[in-house]
Amino acid sequence: MVNRFALLAALSLALPAAAHAADNAELPSLEESAHEFETVDVVLETALGPITVALETERAPITAANFLRYVDEHRFDGIVFYRSMPTNWGEQPNGLIQGGTQWDPQRILPGIAHEPTTLTGLTHTRGALSMAMNEPGTANGDFSIMLGDQTGLNAKPNADDPVWQHGYAVFGYVTEGMDVVEAIFNSPRDPEKGEGWMKGQMLAEPVTVLNAHRAERDE
Repeated sequence: MVNRFALLAALSLALPAAAHAADNAELPSLEESAHEFETVDVVLETALGPITVALETERAPITAANFLRYVDEHRFDGIVFYRSMPTNWGEQPNGLIQGGTQWDPQRILPGIAHEPTTLTGLTHTRGALSMAMNEPGTANGDFSIMLGDQTGLNAKPNADDPVWQHGYAVFGYVTEGMDVVEAIFNSPRDPEKGEGWMKGQMLAEPVTVLNAHRAERDE
């Protein structure tokens, strides 16, 4: 069932744009620290072109290692991006795309410990990769990529709602291929597919990840 691993994003619909802007003002610039921490590059070879992501192996070691295990064990080969969720705030286009293993018993691994943004110092800005989950400890093989800033999805320890106290785990950023991310985002949606608040957000023709692999290092 899609709604078992449906991510974060629908909850963000309830957050006003002003809250996202306020969060951005409080966060350090990603550009200022992007090269200060260890990362590992991974390429997602999709049917619409490659997407290169830098996994934050130092700042989000548990979550990044989980993603790398899916890559190294070829569990992402043949998965699809199946969802495109637009939002109406911020610079457009904005929203996210979602893909992953969709609870396929032949692909999924056990859930992982949650790494909140308050611990990692990462944030849901354009190009961020974020884990899908029902609650902390359930994230496994589904993830989203932000089209624009969605910092309302970050952890907020003082929030009344426990969902927002924990927020969602960012573990990497797209470094090349945001044009491919946007192409997936702009793919036709099926108005009849999806359940509940996700109805109309499912892609009519999901976009296949042909293979996922670590990027070759320059010698």
